[in-house]
Amino acid sequence: MASVKDVLDKLQSKAKPDQLEGMAKYGMTVERRLGVSVPDMRKLAKEIGKDHKLALDLWKTGMAEARIVAAMAGDPDKLTEEQMEEWVKDINSWDVCDQVCMNLFEKNQLAWKKIADWSEREEEFVKRTAFSLIACLAWHDKKASDEKFIELLPVIIRGATDERNFVKKAVSWALRNIGKRNLNLNEAVINAAKEIQRLDSKAARWVASDTLRELESEPIQIRLKRGT
Repeated sequence: MASVKDVLDKLQSKAKPDQLEGMAKYGMTVERRLGVSVPDMRKLAKEIGKDHKLALDLWKTGMAEARIVAAMAGDPDKLTEEQMEEWVKDINSWDVCDQVCMNLFEKNQLAWKKIADWSEREEEFVKRTAFSLIACLAWHDKKASDEKFIELLPVIIRGATDERNFVKKAVSWALRNIGKRNLNLNEAVINAAKEIQRLDSKAARWVASDTLRELESEPIQIRLKRGT
């Protein structure tokens, strides 16, 4: 069974500090970061297997890569609402946010509830987590009904006026992923994007433009009409 020290040692062995400058240019927080690639973190997490206690301890280190590995090694069935709240308050980089959402949070039954909770919060990365979760669920939850996503559109429309870069990009991601599920949702999201476009907000106009550019594109329309 791996220990925190084992994991940190392995991460250190894969560190590429020369990558940090480039990561910072992409908006990633580079404090307490080693520059380890996602494939290397994924390989390490696979070696560890599911170990929820280790995941909780890795999160406490505050290191970006350790937190991403924690999300990969965490057991969604053992994740509590209290732990989700503790983790979301600690997130300070968009990539950590998105990795936590797609590797752990989206697999917990509380995900839909936390979207509603966190979309109302003011902290930038807490709010981003809400919309990243929507994007991840739209991408991966093949069993979710169209209605569940349509019910989220008013939440997304409200979030579209947030001028903060990491929030508005997650709002667009959420809309685009919903709109790529099928033709019904594509039409619903295009209508929502046109509503967003009319809002008196620079961020909202950017979100609408980014969404419509992809969802109205010929490749997406052809794919959806083919049902693929």
